[in-house]
Order: sequence, then structure tokens, then C-alpha cells
Amino acid sequence: MKSTLKISLKPNEKIYLNGAVIKVDRKVTMELLNDVQFLLESHVLQPEDASTPLRQLYFMLQVMLMDPAGASAARTLFRQSLPRTLASFEDQEIRAGLKQIDRMVGEDRIYEALKSLRTLYRLEDKVLSNDAAPEPQPRPLAVGE
Repeated sequence: MKSTLKISLKPNEKIYLNGAVIKVDRKVTMELLNDVQFLLESHVLQPEDASTPLRQLYFMLQVMLMDPAGASAARTLFRQSLPRTLASFEDQEIRAGLKQIDRMVGEDRIYEALKSLRTLYRLEDKVLSNDAAPEPQPRPLAVGE
């Protein structure tokens, strides 16, 4: 058995624990004594927020934790989407992170994969904002230049 993990929750906060949604009515500290799959409410991505390639992968992994009945379909979708996502990025740090995340998913370390994906958001945002920036247009030469 691994070491215990203490999680503090605020009033009305939710935690997704082995597929169950638990909502607390007051401040509480939970001590998880064995290995469980969990996701804090603050880390739950809403479907409408899965608007970028990495956030879409995150959403697939999140479903694997939150909905054990749908985990197999979400895993299949992740396996189909990952190669396309890898091919869409030239940034080597993102590509290396995605390969590491793939290994984690293969080892059923979904929570760790989610944490790693969140760390790549900043890089993805930077890449996507550069892609959206208009190409600089050469300025016309003025007379005498």
C-alpha cells in the first residue's frame, strides 16, 4: 500500500472518487488510505471548454476517471486521437510531453497523465496564439527609400 493522501475540501465542493461524485456540505479533510482514482472539482473540464487539441485529450482522460462505464470508449477515442494530436504539433516539448502521457495512460496512471496535460496548456496556448497571429506584411517602400 502506498502512503496516504490527505485532501481538503471546501463547503459544497465535489470530488470524483472511483466514479462516484461526492459533495461535502462543510469544510472537510479526507484521508485516502489506498490507491483510488479521483479528480477534484477544480480540475474538471467542462465539454464546452475542450476547445483545443490538448484540452480535448484531457477531456477524454477525465471521462476515464469520472465514468468507469464509459472508460473503455474514452480510452479508444484517446488512442485514436493521440497520433493526430502529436502530428499537429511541431513543438518538441509538447511532443515529448504527449509521449510521456501516452506511457502513463498505458500504465493506467490516468491522474498523473491529467496533471501532465495541464502543464502543457501554457505551451499549447503560446503555439496556438502564434498560429493565429497574422503574417507580418511588408510595408510599401516610400519614395526615396
